[in-house]
Amino acid sequence: MTSTSTTTGTIIDADAAAAVRALLDAQVAAHASRDAAGILAPFARGAARYDLAPPLQQGPGTLVGDLQGVTAWLATFDGPVLLEHRDLVVDAGGDLAFAHALTRMTATPAGAPNSFSFWFRSTWGLRQIDGTWRIVHEHQSTPFHMDGSFRAATDLEP
Repeated sequence: MTSTSTTTGTIIDADAAAAVRALLDAQVAAHASRDAAGILAPFARGAARYDLAPPLQQGPGTLVGDLQGVTAWLATFDGPVLLEHRDLVVDAGGDLAFAHALTRMTATPAGAPNSFSFWFRSTWGLRQIDGTWRIVHEHQSTPFHMDGSFRAATDLEP
């Protein structure tokens, strides 16, 4: 284990942090290649998922149900779904890790002439299970305008 100390005095397992970063990079690559199974691969069975799309919480469904849903979502786009994590921070030690980032998604809706792009917030809780890092909690959110319109603030940039 290679550990480093942060400015807050927290000890970080650098090897574990690198493994978590690699897991998140693999999930980004799976989005780009439209690989639904690869998108779901990092999740532990029963993971708590709070995604951008309704409902408020994605139920801990079966892999088949989740796979069908992700496959259907990918079909709403032409070409790759590109994700970029900016300012990714990973804190890891023992068998637990937490990560957070600003994430940009860029994609082209099926049949549309142009792509869209927007930023949102991402947070992950991970646990090492049987020697493999798995996402046990994922939360993605976009802020909304507090002016009474309650519109999603998808025009924000870091």
